[in-house]
This record gives sequence, structure tokens and C-alpha cells, in this order.
Amino acid sequence: MGRRQEPTARQVRLGLELRKLREAAGLKATEAARLLGVSSVQMSQIESAISGVSEARVRRLAGHYSCADEQLISALVAMATDRTRGWWDEYRGDLPTQFLDLSELEHHARYRWDVEFLHVPGLLQTEDYARALFSFVNPEFPVSEVERWVEHRMRRRVIIERSRPTPYRAVIHEGALRIRVGDRRAARVQLARVLELSEADHVTVRVIPFDLDGFRGAGSAMVYAGGAVPELDTVVRDGPNGPVYFDAEAQLHRYRTLFRRVEAMSLDPGRSREFIRRLAKEL
Repeated sequence: MGRRQEPTARQVRLGLELRKLREAAGLKATEAARLLGVSSVQMSQIESAISGVSEARVRRLAGHYSCADEQLISALVAMATDRTRGWWDEYRGDLPTQFLDLSELEHHARYRWDVEFLHVPGLLQTEDYARALFSFVNPEFPVSEVERWVEHRMRRRVIIERSRPTPYRAVIHEGALRIRVGDRRAARVQLARVLELSEADHVTVRVIPFDLDGFRGAGSAMVYAGGAVPELDTVVRDGPNGPVYFDAEAQLHRYRTLFRRVEAMSLDPGRSREFIRRLAKEL
């Protein structure tokens, strides 16, 4: 397989998981390379995602590492053999790679959880809302470039709009719903959009009101994407230069627990819909 110039986050994750299995088996990279019949350089390139790896080699490595988890092995094989060129590839060269990686992550996720405090979650945003956000953050962008970002964000919604949608749960703070990113009309349309989507069977929207006593979770904003197996879950958080990805077992456990704590403190879905309706009437 040829060398990759810019591996995707999914490809990097595969290499990382293979390295984790090797280290859990107590093997050095040079030992694994000998067992696989490749050079140390090739082994390093596989684990760093510079080179791809075949199904046969994934299974051989799993055997050498004494990994008996067939579900995990099958998930790694699927990652290794995936040749999908998704819709997000149309934006390569126009948008930063980490945003395309997020689209790919969402495409493969078994479920998606969001916690937001400042903005309506991206999957629930209207065009006007997204346009106002991108225009403010990137005032130097020409209109055509802003529209490219908006288009990409709108296309990401496919995961909750397709015929077999991804189960989606969002916890949104009242502050995010009240902040008028655009004008009054745009804010009203945005709230209507959140309400519309919250009625779908596969979408759950819950609200954290300002007057909730004892709430200390304002730093817990996140995207949590469920992998094919729990070991392959991923957390995404905003960083100064774009999305930052977390996938260590301890981190995943922490954010799973954090999401459930925040969700448990929020209003139930029915009361949340009533809350959003009241906000819309105030506009």
C-alpha cells in the first residue's frame, strides 16, 4: 500500500489501536515487525497511519497480540478495509482537515451525544444561524468561502435526516438558546428548528435552565461519538485551532460519566420542548 501524505483521524485511530494492542501484549515494535514479516520502518508506518494495513495483517497482528475480542477485531478490520470517499472529501483543500475528520467520524458513529452551552449544536443549526457564526468568526472571508462552510455544516445534518438516522441526544444550556447569533427572526426560526427535530423518535433534546440549583458543569461541552465497539468511541471538544479528539480509555470513561451527569440534571424531553416553546414566544 502507498504512503499517505495526510492520514485521516479514522486512519490514525486504527494505527493507535493496533499500537495499544501491541503494548498490552508486552511486545516492542521490532518484535511485532518480525512476527508480521515486515521491517521496523513498515511497522512504524502502519502504527502512525502513514501506511495502510490489510485485513489479513490486522488479523495476524491480533493473533500475535492474543486479542480474543472478535467484535473489536472486526471493527478494526472494517476501519482498515474502508475505502469510502464520503461527501466530505469534496471539501478537501477548502476546509481544515480536522473538520472533515469530524464529518467522517459522524458518518461512522453508532450514536451521537452533544453538550452545548454557548451555541446551538451544529447538527441542529439553521443556515442563517451557521452563516452568522462563520461570518463573525472569520470576518475576512469572502461571501463565497463563508457559504462553503455553511454548506458543509448543513450537509453534516444528513446523519440525523437520512432514512436510517443516527440516534442523537443533545443537552443544551438555556444560554445557548437565548443568545441571538443573528436577528430576532433568525432566532425564532432556529428555535422552531430545534423543536421540529426534537419531535423525531431518534432525537432527544434536553435543556439546562439558568435557574437550576447546584449546576457546576459549564465546562463539560462535548461531542461524544459512539464507535462500533465502546473501545472505539471518540470525544471531540473545541480547541483554539479547531476540534480536538480524545480516545484514551480513561478519557472516554470520564466523558461518558460526565455526559450522564449533565443529562440527569437537565429537564426531561417533554419539559424541554415546553421550555423552548416559551422562549420562542418571548421573541
